[in-house]
Amino acid sequence: MASVGAQSAYATDIIAVQRVYYNQIYSFSYQWFLVVSTQLIGFSAGGIARRFLVSPPSMIWPSSLVTCALFNTLHSQQYAGAGQLGGLSRGRFFLHAFLVAFVWYFFPGYLFQALSYFSWVTWIWPDNAVIAQLFGYVHGMGMSIVTFDWAQIAYIGSPLATPWWAAANVLMGFVIFYWIATPILYFTNTWDSLYMPIQSRLVYDNLGQPYNVTRVLTNQIIFDEAAYDAYSPLFMSTCFAMSYGLAFATITATLTHTFLYFRKQIMMQARRSLAEQPDIHARLMSLYPQVPDWWYLILFVVMFALGVISFELWPTHLPVWAFVVALLIAFTYVIPCGMIQAITNQQVGLNVITELIVGYALPGRPIAMMMFKTWGYITMTQALTFASDFKLGHYMKIPPRKMFWCQVVAAMVAATTQLGVQSWMFSNIPDMCSVTQKDGFTCPYTQVFGTASIIWGVVGPALQFSSGRRYQSLLYFFVIGAIAPAIPLLLMKKWPNSFLRYVKYVFAPLIGIDSGLTTCQFVRSRATIIPVDRSLRTNNQFNSPVFFNGTSLIPPATALNFVPWALVSYIFQNVIRRHNFPWWAKYNYVLSAALDSGLAVSVLVVFFTLQYPVSGTIGVSLQQWWGNTVFRHSADGRGIPVRQLATGQTFG
Repeated sequence: MASVGAQSAYATDIIAVQRVYYNQIYSFSYQWFLVVSTQLIGFSAGGIARRFLVSPPSMIWPSSLVTCALFNTLHSQQYAGAGQLGGLSRGRFFLHAFLVAFVWYFFPGYLFQALSYFSWVTWIWPDNAVIAQLFGYVHGMGMSIVTFDWAQIAYIGSPLATPWWAAANVLMGFVIFYWIATPILYFTNTWDSLYMPIQSRLVYDNLGQPYNVTRVLTNQIIFDEAAYDAYSPLFMSTCFAMSYGLAFATITATLTHTFLYFRKQIMMQARRSLAEQPDIHARLMSLYPQVPDWWYLILFVVMFALGVISFELWPTHLPVWAFVVALLIAFTYVIPCGMIQAITNQQVGLNVITELIVGYALPGRPIAMMMFKTWGYITMTQALTFASDFKLGHYMKIPPRKMFWCQVVAAMVAATTQLGVQSWMFSNIPDMCSVTQKDGFTCPYTQVFGTASIIWGVVGPALQFSSGRRYQSLLYFFVIGAIAPAIPLLLMKKWPNSFLRYVKYVFAPLIGIDSGLTTCQFVRSRATIIPVDRSLRTNNQFNSPVFFNGTSLIPPATALNFVPWALVSYIFQNVIRRHNFPWWAKYNYVLSAALDSGLAVSVLVVFFTLQYPVSGTIGVSLQQWWGNTVFRHSADGRGIPVRQLATGQTFG
């Protein structure tokens, strides 16, 4: 239940963007129908796909192992499983790590915030715009590398739960596309990029100012092309543009990769019943009554009806046929994206491809665009969340029907609670979602969501990506993504005895049950020795969907959130795991859970005891000292571009 309710409901960003960008505040009924429908309709697809994503032993779902370790630490009375028997118990280790994480966050989160944005190179040359673009953390490429804030390191997910080979794919993609290609594009002034910061989650006009979307909209929130022509074209930062190119590549790479590596496994699983799986977990779980498919059908019908109500009774400009198309896109990608996530701990997002489709189909309708994107993207995401939690129940031997009801009830409670909290925050926190909000409630995801609504929903892709337009070259990434998955296979076929054969090992999952504890040992072996699916033989090599999609959270994420994350993954998932496997097996996932838990509690304590009371006047002088302001006052913090315009001058 906590897993379903812990993440913010994606559709709450629609409500926030309507309020902040378009001055629309609809009733709670509209908000509830919209959020509940988007959160639960994907559960039906996740349930139907469980024979492909849950039952097979090769579908590991690494993030579930962290939760398994936490549950065992909190509830088990004796140590069981792989790893060393001596030393601290898991419970005591969890407590120590939790306390350290809790106390430490007070430094980067409140007392010395420069420890979080440790862009030390920009402190030496604070007014150098070129240095800011390369080494800055706020608007730059983050080549300063270092951060001491676990919130930043784990921003894109716990590095302790991500296999090193998957993290290496993400890091390789980041370095090639963001540390090499992006600076080249930026400093050659491609797309007039020098007039903007190299990395920003905003879009700009031809004066170099944030784009004023109200100037190109009618009173009905419809695009006004004449006003657009009179105002300015829309410009994206180089990082923002690159992120869209990589998203295009991800979509085609996912389909090609799934066909090349998973087609046999999909066909095999389609012929098997849930009781015929070769895994001990699946055989034990088959003893429980399964969730009948008609439960998922009823859930789908009810959530479909709530969705139709939300956009038909309020002026959203979304037709029913577009709603159906969005769901078809999501359902098509559930199994391919689910198999990749179950092995790599990296999820392929559909947000950009849905934005592209609706931008051409319904141009000039930002609210309809956001709703289409949400049903097309988050439906798949929620399906995979449902499958991941079912895998957790699979490991922990929780009856499937109880898992079903726990997730449905939790999703509804979480949606209602989040809507109430969001309403309270907008009513009680001044300047909520403003870039100048004093307590840091700048709502980065909402800003990205709003920016995307301008790019794809207001202006539309026809004026940005079609032939002859500024960003048309990004469409070539579709072709790149389609070709990339075949490269490793062709290379191995051409040079079977080259160095590539040395990376043909499989980390085969051996899942064991011991006193109710699920432990996972990864044994380095040939597929001919341990009976694992031969289609997984290249999963620890170049994985093109992970390579392209690993940086999909840029923006709002920055280099600050990727390089330290990959380094930590290398230390724990490669160095420690290889040289001290007993320690790693006993403590790694416990440490991940402890660091995340300590951070979460500390964030709440810092805000409600130090930042929110007395209108935020506690420790005002402390907030003004050098360690809390140095990263804000530099060229990086102020977002200064390399080229600055004179008054009245335009570019593009």
